[in-house]
Amino acid sequence: MKKIIIICSVLLSLALFYSCSSGNSDTKGGNSLVIYCPHPLEFINPLVEDFKAKNPGINVDIIAAGVGELLKRVESEKDNPLGDILWGGSLNTVKPKVELFENYTSTNEGSIAEAYKNTEGAITRFTAIPSVIMINTNLAGNIKIEGYEDLLNPALKGKIAFADPSASSSSFEHLVNMLYAMGKGDPDKGWDYVNKLCANLDGKLLSGSSAVYKGVADGEYAVGLTFEEGGANYVSAGSPVKLVYMKEGVIIKPDGIYIIKNAKNLENAKKFVDYATSYDAQKTINDKLNRRSVRSDLPPSAILQATETINVISDDEAVVDKNKQNWLNKFKDIFTSI
Repeated sequence: MKKIIIICSVLLSLALFYSCSSGNSDTKGGNSLVIYCPHPLEFINPLVEDFKAKNPGINVDIIAAGVGELLKRVESEKDNPLGDILWGGSLNTVKPKVELFENYTSTNEGSIAEAYKNTEGAITRFTAIPSVIMINTNLAGNIKIEGYEDLLNPALKGKIAFADPSASSSSFEHLVNMLYAMGKGDPDKGWDYVNKLCANLDGKLLSGSSAVYKGVADGEYAVGLTFEEGGANYVSAGSPVKLVYMKEGVIIKPDGIYIIKNAKNLENAKKFVDYATSYDAQKTINDKLNRRSVRSDLPPSAILQATETINVISDDEAVVDKNKQNWLNKFKDIFTSI
């Protein structure tokens, strides 16, 4: 069967340039900050505007694209960095490239929850993100969807939105999640499920995270494998969607904010990392932007499902780091051979 790769132009790194600058940017000067970011613009805008209000002398430019594309860009520019910060991307995605980033400990590190401390030096945790299943309630109808196993229902064949895990960190996190959940803690035993899921994708693989949650919300797909905020925004807006936290187990992993090594605007980059982990910014994230804070001094979100009601499981970061490329290759081989 010929495979269809659905292209979402929003996530092509060189196709989209979104500027949050209040003036002309000069990356060689001391008044600029260039941020590479995979977050939705609806999430980016209020935080960047607040940062600019608190730092009126700094012009901020955002380059928006998928994490995979942005990491490639950081690597290709390592001898002459054009960006200062990578804002977003799961730890499992970024850790293998940690040498591309500067060591920096934010001024807020003392208020970060113990589980999310920057023990590596270059990896500041930003938010905690569960993998979830997003359901279009109009399209799914009475189909029972409580977890991964239910996605193998023949009635959902070709109606499942899933992005290429080599291009989307949220999809790679789902791949890790399903390997551990369906393998009952042993990722090697989860591949039988991946084979069956790929068959039910019916040759459709999306190119980035936003194509998944937008595809479900817009009624192109009945269900999607995404990250919590991507779906929660639509739930809070009253769209006909709901989130399911997989009964087989949910891995909650932090994403990060990373200063690019030899950044031209290093001091401004440090200011932004400090801002992003500050009480005020994290409270906005927690209360208004449908993300989970990594700070220990903020109460749980009133919008998101309480962590204690979710079947939370864990992966082995060392195993994931060691096997990431092999798992991506194996997924590709499975997908292209069905």
